[in-house]
Amino acid sequence: MASSKAYGDRVASHSNRAAQDLLRTMERKQSNLCVSVDVTSKAAFLAVVEAVGPFVCLIKTHVDVIADFDADLVEQLTQLAAKHDFLIFEDRKFADIGNTVSLQYAGGIYKIASWSHITNAHTVPGPGIIAGLAKVGLPLGRGLLLLAEMSSAGNLATGAYSDQTIAMARAHRDFVVGFIAMQRPSGPADEDFLILTPGVQLGSKGDALGQQYRTPREVVFDSGCDVIIVGRGVTGSGESINVEEVQHQARRYRDEGWSAYRERIASN
Repeated sequence: MASSKAYGDRVASHSNRAAQDLLRTMERKQSNLCVSVDVTSKAAFLAVVEAVGPFVCLIKTHVDVIADFDADLVEQLTQLAAKHDFLIFEDRKFADIGNTVSLQYAGGIYKIASWSHITNAHTVPGPGIIAGLAKVGLPLGRGLLLLAEMSSAGNLATGAYSDQTIAMARAHRDFVVGFIAMQRPSGPADEDFLILTPGVQLGSKGDALGQQYRTPREVVFDSGCDVIIVGRGVTGSGESINVEEVQHQARRYRDEGWSAYRERIASN
């Protein structure tokens, strides 16, 4: 199983450049932490990215919530990715027909494909959404995650939906690099998908809006997932950024996630 192998040893199992780069970055930085930067101003966004950059393998963005988004933000984010050695994941959750998502991915005001190494999509529209995104992203070396499961209470990404999502991924291994999921799906022993898991927090079980939290160890060791996605556990809430506290929490989550990974590898 992929979960029993070291990140670096799994590079050869992937033909997609973004997947290879992420695995190498995780091994190099000894981090399986992705921080979700969900703030609404450019200044706060860049402050958080600068603070957590040394500790993460991946930064997750929602650029459409940034009120003063501009091209300079993308340029500075790209520079910070190079400076601190991390990849960028725009959590766009595409969910339309192939032609529409091609236009959304390539153009508009965000031009996501030009700077985001990884993005993601719902599979409700069927496999055409993967083909539409691959048309834009694959020539650029980008990768796609499919939403097989979500961390919010009452979500519908379960059962047959999840099973069909996994089947679509298997049919598009050149572009689909893995899943947003709560656990590693069962499959052939030599099958290697990257599993990125949201809803990770230490000391909290959920919020008032249905988010459900698990610890890094529950995600990485117990469920065999690869990357922990942490938002408010690192950044806090609101736009006021305490850099020292953000760095402290990022270091804490990086260490917890990496310890769980090392324990997983050692137990196999």
